[in-house]
Amino acid sequence: MEFTYHSLQEIVEMAENRGMKLSELVLMEQANVLECSQQEVLERMREQYKVMKQAELKGQKKNVKSTSGLTGGDAYKIKKAIDEGRTLSGSFLAGALMRATAVSELNAAMGKIVAAPTAGSCGILPAALITMQEEKGVSEDECIMALLTASAIGMIIANNASIAGAEGGCQAECGAASAMAAAAIVELSGGTPTQCAHAVAIALKNIMGLVCDPVAGLVEIPCVKRNASGVANAITSAELVLCGVKSAIPADEVIEAMAEVGNKMDVSLRETAEGGLANCPTAKLLCRKVFACKETE
Repeated sequence: MEFTYHSLQEIVEMAENRGMKLSELVLMEQANVLECSQQEVLERMREQYKVMKQAELKGQKKNVKSTSGLTGGDAYKIKKAIDEGRTLSGSFLAGALMRATAVSELNAAMGKIVAAPTAGSCGILPAALITMQEEKGVSEDECIMALLTASAIGMIIANNASIAGAEGGCQAECGAASAMAAAAIVELSGGTPTQCAHAVAIALKNIMGLVCDPVAGLVEIPCVKRNASGVANAITSAELVLCGVKSAIPADEVIEAMAEVGNKMDVSLRETAEGGLANCPTAKLLCRKVFACKETE
């Protein structure tokens, strides 16, 4: 039963051959490696999910504001639009956007979050899972199992490419989170392990090449809004796969390509705040304002 998190195809085939979900296979493997019961593994994941849900609720409040003052309050605006029936996309997609924004804004405000897989991309996976629970009626236990599937995807990406913006750009952070969330949504919707892999591939392809260019070097602009677009990407990828669409390029190869792209990315585009949006005139002005305030304090 033991396997290493280096090939998604290997894990998919193992699950398919046993007639299991990816989460069920990962649960067995983790219990074995950690030398504990499956229930103990699930309780650990339940705690993670609890923190995610608390972060989502706290982050959607009106008074949430980051220390820098650059971000905060947008999740509240989206929630208000949903409550008033003003959204274009309905409560499912708009709700996911709100939740991703809420968790990401809470992170910027120094709130407690789960790095999934990083703090910069912390809103994407919680938004996907909580929205599936709230809008599609899946149970909390199912969401906790889906966390195991998502975690396995994150491990594979980390082992074969990167989940760090400083190493691979935002494709490594929001890209990985989108892929994790896409696989989780597919499994929660009754999809197969093979379909989960297709969703991972599509999500990563959709976001490949995305640079990491935080304004003022802070994980706020454009990171918060990329969390919202990241969960939209996950939903899009899952929807395509559940409709029967497949990725022409296998997920493992997409991850390899992602690593190649990240390695070729200029250092100014990898979390150094020296290029991209961070190098815009307005971004430089914001940077001066933020750090001038800190010096004054």
